[in-house]
Parts: sequence; structure tokens; C-alpha cells
Amino acid sequence: GFKVYRRVCPPCHSIEGIHWRELVGVTHTEAQLKAMAAETDVVDGPNDEGEMFERPGKLTDPLPRPYANIEAGRAANGGAYPPDLTLMVKARHSGQDYVFGLLNGYYDPPAGKEMLAGLYYNPYFPGGAIAMPPPLQEDGVEYEDGTKASIPQMAKDVVQFLNWCAEPEADDRKKSASLSLCVIAFCLLMTGYTKRLRWSPLKTRAISYIKPN
Repeated sequence: GFKVYRRVCPPCHSIEGIHWRELVGVTHTEAQLKAMAAETDVVDGPNDEGEMFERPGKLTDPLPRPYANIEAGRAANGGAYPPDLTLMVKARHSGQDYVFGLLNGYYDPPAGKEMLAGLYYNPYFPGGAIAMPPPLQEDGVEYEDGTKASIPQMAKDVVQFLNWCAEPEADDRKKSASLSLCVIAFCLLMTGYTKRLRWSPLKTRAISYIKPN
């Protein structure tokens, strides 16, 4: 999924909520990601002279964004600003299904539907007209395991990556929840055992009353 994203999405979209270091062990090794980060130039500063400067990217930097600001993004895309994709899966109704359908949903407009210049017909987008050209093309990437790079396959992979971007801590959270549930279950069993151990002699005790003569 990250390979598809790097090949298709960065010219227009950003994922500012994800840093290079968060991809270590998920998509690539630390050395590979250091090399990828170093290929990008990051504006940093100010330096000792109070001026901003460019430096090679580091693992602590977020993934690079294509435009310096929103205005530059709008100017480059005919007034439409490409949204950040960090929370795209969570921000849209039906989440992964919506994004997958959108990426696969470019068709010729039906008879009688006129499209304005610069818009493409996509029934999954509200209104059916979207300014984003079809981002995926057949054999757009080369998979190392020989998987055919069809549009549905690439769409599935990039959607899975974007779903991970929306909740990169999801797996750790699930592991922590499983451990917490085990601890709670153990505590409940010990509480029940202790209650029976402490109270069973008292609850089973018979009190006899002998009326005096």
C-alpha cells in the first residue's frame, strides 16, 4: 500500500499525521526509511543568522507535503485543494468501502449527463463529478512478489495503508486491550475465590437458640 501511495498520491495529497519513524517495521526497515527520508528536502530553522534553511529529511519528520500552503495547492489544482489523507478513511461515510469505490469508480458519463471541463464522472463521489483525474492505471507499480498490479489490487492496497494511517496505534491498542481483559478476568476470579474463602464459614454457620427453662 505504501508503494502505491508513493507512486500515485504524493504529487497532490499529503499524509502529515504520519512520520517516517512510524513506518519502521511496518513497510520498510529503519535503514531503508532513513534513505527515503534523506531524499526529501525539509525547510528548518531558523539558524544562527535567523534564516530558514533546507536540510535532508530525517525519521522524525512527517511525510512530505506537495504544497507549501493551502493557497498554493488551490492555485495548482484549479481552485480545489487536495485534502490530507491521514484521516480520510475515518472521515468518510463507509470508510474503506468509500475510498475503494472512489478509486475504482471512474466511468464514461451516462447518456444525457454533461460533464464540465476538468471534471470526471464518478458515481461514488457526491454529485458524480470529481476534479481528480483517475489516479490508478494498470501496471502502475511493480510488486516484488509478482502480483499483477491491476487497478482493484492497487486500490485495495492503498486503502489498507490509509486505514493504517488513520489509526497506526490500532494493533498496539488491541494487544493492550487483550492483556487488560485477561488481568480483569484473573482479578474477578481471585475476588470470587477470596469472597467464598472468607465468608463461607460465616454463611454456613448454624445458630441454634435454646429457650431457657
